[in-house]
Amino acid sequence: MGRSRKRSAAQLDGVLVLDKPCGPTSAGCLATIRRALNQGKIGHAGTLDPLATGVLLVLLGHGTKLAPFLTDGPKTYVGELRLGVRTDTYDVQGTVVAEKPFDHLSPADVEQAVLDWGALAEQEVPPVSAAKHEGKPLYALARAGRDVPVKVKAVEIYRVQVLETALPLVRFRVTVSAGTYVRSLVHSLGMRLGCGAMLTALTRERCHPFGLDQAHGLEEVVGDPGGFPGRVIPLRRALPHWPLAPLTGEQAEAVRNGTWLPVAQVPVAGTAGQPGERVMLAAPDGTPLALAEAKNRDGSVYWSILRGLW
Repeated sequence: MGRSRKRSAAQLDGVLVLDKPCGPTSAGCLATIRRALNQGKIGHAGTLDPLATGVLLVLLGHGTKLAPFLTDGPKTYVGELRLGVRTDTYDVQGTVVAEKPFDHLSPADVEQAVLDWGALAEQEVPPVSAAKHEGKPLYALARAGRDVPVKVKAVEIYRVQVLETALPLVRFRVTVSAGTYVRSLVHSLGMRLGCGAMLTALTRERCHPFGLDQAHGLEEVVGDPGGFPGRVIPLRRALPHWPLAPLTGEQAEAVRNGTWLPVAQVPVAGTAGQPGERVMLAAPDGTPLALAEAKNRDGSVYWSILRGLW
């Protein structure tokens, strides 16, 4: 039977907002931080492709438990697409599979096609992606020369802007639901216009609730070990859109035992105690204990434990 890894004295708990550089994978960035700063327990919320730069939420220690609650929010990207070229990955890092003229298109035609993303309710998953089929990522099937099944997923496009048009290039900003592939948006645009299109650049400006203005560069992070703790957002502020609910010592012990607390006994500023509301429960000293959601049970509303943080 394997032994659990001993926690390093250097291990931190919280969220690092990383400004991911172009080139390395998200996992590669984590490996660099793990080795350089002795962070054995590390993860991330929301993968970025190697081409992409910008906000990558790096989760440390107990912060890894927040992943489901940080990945489900909207994301905002600024990107650039090129008309007339189609690749197997839907971006500039793939192999070109077709080239077609785009001269028959006006800037207005193309801009309207970009704005039409706002009406999309589903998209095709790129054949070279981490999405899985029968337990294997699609990119592994593609690299092995096997047939890659076509997968379609539901998406929401909240906002689209055309920032600059200089055909064959178009710069845009788009806010989308979690899990949306921007390169698939570009690919579908190229198919609709009949000339093909590929993504040439992408920056994630925001991964709710954190933005690029809060991010730190990878070299900056690993090059300054002494300043690392000051760059990590502690657990109590890792979900700033969740109200903090302070507990008494007795209530904190009950939470550690998995007990649901009556909402009426734990009033929380900024909430009405209605089912569906979420809070972070904290010990008397402010240490986060658990994430909870208000739920009905036996005719009353209780704070139900979603995830323990101790």
